[in-house]
Amino acid sequence: MSEPEFPQESSEVSESWRQMVQAVLGVVLLIGAVAMFHYYAPVTARGAQPDELQRQVHELTQHVAQLEKAQAMPALVLNRYRNSIGYIYGVFQVGFANQPAAIRARVSGTGFLVGEGLLATNRHVAEPWYGDSEAEGLLHRGATARLESLVVFFPGSPMPVSLTPGAVSSTGDLAVLRIEDKNAVRGLAVLPLAKGEASPGELVTVIGYPMGIAGMVAKSPSGIYQRMAYRHNDITAASELAALSLIRPSTTCGHLGDVVGDKLSYDAPTAHGGSGGPVFNSNAEVIGVNSAYIDGFSGGTLGVSVEALRPVVEAAEKKR
Repeated sequence: MSEPEFPQESSEVSESWRQMVQAVLGVVLLIGAVAMFHYYAPVTARGAQPDELQRQVHELTQHVAQLEKAQAMPALVLNRYRNSIGYIYGVFQVGFANQPAAIRARVSGTGFLVGEGLLATNRHVAEPWYGDSEAEGLLHRGATARLESLVVFFPGSPMPVSLTPGAVSSTGDLAVLRIEDKNAVRGLAVLPLAKGEASPGELVTVIGYPMGIAGMVAKSPSGIYQRMAYRHNDITAASELAALSLIRPSTTCGHLGDVVGDKLSYDAPTAHGGSGGPVFNSNAEVIGVNSAYIDGFSGGTLGVSVEALRPVVEAAEKKR
């Protein structure tokens, strides 16, 4: 017995219906196109509409290009300048002559190359007693402060490099340190300092070592993390991380909120240990030095303008 023909008829009806719907849609689209032409034609005929359209397209193209550039910027600056941004570790003491030290503590921070053998950072990293109320109280009573040691670990290098004083700012939280062994940093890029003024609202990238050794241990592979998680933040822990090529800076991004004098405020998060890190603009230029943060306020990260850093760099260069 032959199969009924109903399915074929149903298929033909469906095809006819589909073609009719497509035809109706085509007519509707054609009518819409004609209506739009009649609606816009008088405006175009009056003059500058094509030029205005081209201007808008050009602006949109530029805006998209800027967004793409800003999106790629953190990876660009990290890949280009990572090895020139080091982790600073030191020990200092404050005390009176012929007495045990009243204060003996560690210091942790970030520094970046700004010249041949010159490392920019915060003054409170280069001179850890600066801005410390307890230490400054002792100094006013006649105590003296000194660094027992101050070294910098650069990514990719298994050994730290000793640092010595260079120049400090008399007005702000900035300093430039000398790298004793210039051969240790030969070939590393010097970070470019921005020449123009920073503008509120622009995108920024901050690179540094927030949380110091603890932060780098937290990012380590599981086996290393389990072995070092409860280690004290001492020089041996930093040296072990360096030997394992785990001295690695972190990157955070945000927007520049305001510029007041030589102070920058932005919402790229940081923590202790990130002090002294470079703040980049979307052109991969350093616009400031990361210096502090305000607890409980996500937009309260503070930096010092690169304009205030220039004279400190120049002073350090003159002392060579």
